[in-house]
Amino acid sequence: MRQTLFAFIKNFRNFLWRIFHKDNPKLPYIIIIIVAFIIVVGGLNLFIELTETLKEEMLAQYDQQISHFITSFRTPSLTEYFIFMTNVGDIYGYLVVLILALIISLVFFKNWRYIAQTLLVLLLASISNTMLKRFIDRARPGVEHLVSVETLSYPSGHAMSAMAFYGFLIYLFYTFKMNSWLKYITIILLLFVILSIGISRIYLGVHYPSDIAGGYIAGAIWVFFCILIFNLVEVFRRDPNT
Repeated sequence: MRQTLFAFIKNFRNFLWRIFHKDNPKLPYIIIIIVAFIIVVGGLNLFIELTETLKEEMLAQYDQQISHFITSFRTPSLTEYFIFMTNVGDIYGYLVVLILALIISLVFFKNWRYIAQTLLVLLLASISNTMLKRFIDRARPGVEHLVSVETLSYPSGHAMSAMAFYGFLIYLFYTFKMNSWLKYITIILLLFVILSIGISRIYLGVHYPSDIAGGYIAGAIWVFFCILIFNLVEVFRRDPNT
């Protein structure tokens, strides 16, 4: 029994050495897969915990306080800005960004794979958001809406799609070999877009803050889940016998 245990430990150690050897070309993909898996599991747990507290009084108080704070800043110019940002997080906004991204990918990277991956993440987030809304069935806030809405409230489709779409673009830009200043300025800009789209939904009176939080979490889950899958595909593509 002892010899069997020692043999197992030795084989497992050799396996880890082969996987995590510094010269292993698959090492970056494997590390990303492990990190993405941990985040997906943690994100699912966080989303479930938040969803289970939707009808609790304490969460309702936080929603009311945060919403009142954000809407207290309403001005004509700020309203115009947040209506613009909420449109950026709608279907026409994504179409414009996708067309621009497709042109950039074909001209500079000679590859449309990144656009296909980003579009897949957005589609998965959008479809799952519709299903979650119907399953959870949370009504919109009973305050003045500055834009028209037709669907249910939780999780926010705008927040979820923005996190999925622009969040995956952040991952892509982080992996690109390009000027560091341009890379990080772009990432900060995309983070600002995600944040502005989420705040716009509270500002315009069509979502509770918890809707936005749930949308961000669910969108991030799809981002990291797709990162996990895409990197697994890359590992097996590099070595089909893995």
